[in-house]
Amino acid sequence: MSAAGMIAEARRWIGTSGRPNKITKEYASRHGDEFLRASWCDMAITYWARHSGNTSAVLPGGDRAYTVWHAQDFQKAGRWHSGTTAGVNQAKPGDIVFFDWGATNVIGAIDHVGVVEKVLGGGRLQTIEANTGDAVKRRVRNSSVIAGYGRPAYGGGNWTEDIVKKLPELNKGDSGEHVQSLQGLLMARSHPEITMTGRFDDATEAAVKAVQRWGGVDVDGVVGPKTWPVLLRVH
Repeated sequence: MSAAGMIAEARRWIGTSGRPNKITKEYASRHGDEFLRASWCDMAITYWARHSGNTSAVLPGGDRAYTVWHAQDFQKAGRWHSGTTAGVNQAKPGDIVFFDWGATNVIGAIDHVGVVEKVLGGGRLQTIEANTGDAVKRRVRNSSVIAGYGRPAYGGGNWTEDIVKKLPELNKGDSGEHVQSLQGLLMARSHPEITMTGRFDDATEAAVKAVQRWGGVDVDGVVGPKTWPVLLRVH
């Protein structure tokens, strides 16, 4: 399993247009003819994963044609990252990126999906997407329309360690995009009482301490090099 294999498979399809097509036909062969002419952005992700040997990494919940369920699969696996500018800057090629044209980071509002080909910085990603203008195309997207992204379990390398090195220590009273990313991770860790305000308030501190107790690290409410890995841990 590899991100490079996933991206290579997606690149092979650039220029494909119209439906039904080979992607929708294969999905329909497993799930019913209603998918022959349905929106196919996530069917393409499913196809590319299956044909690049990345099924379990990219599809933790199995085949997906509905983007909301696919994003929820990553969230349940502890591999969901918020679409804030800070969060998007931590994306990697091969990540599965989800979009909300209404410009929220709410999973239930997701409209579209693609695969990250390149991280451009400044909250921008170069992607490969299907069903964009009813075709497979490269796009450049920014964090304003990125709801978040899933980090497939491709294997190899310590991606958690790489991310933690770039993250700041956060304390109660801090604010900004890194706090918003923290709050998104807390929500993914079954803390629905948290909202993504970008303010490290009392509720955020209480949720951090609960996660620290669960993770077996010092319960001090400070999000640093010992707590970030717990928040990012796959389980």
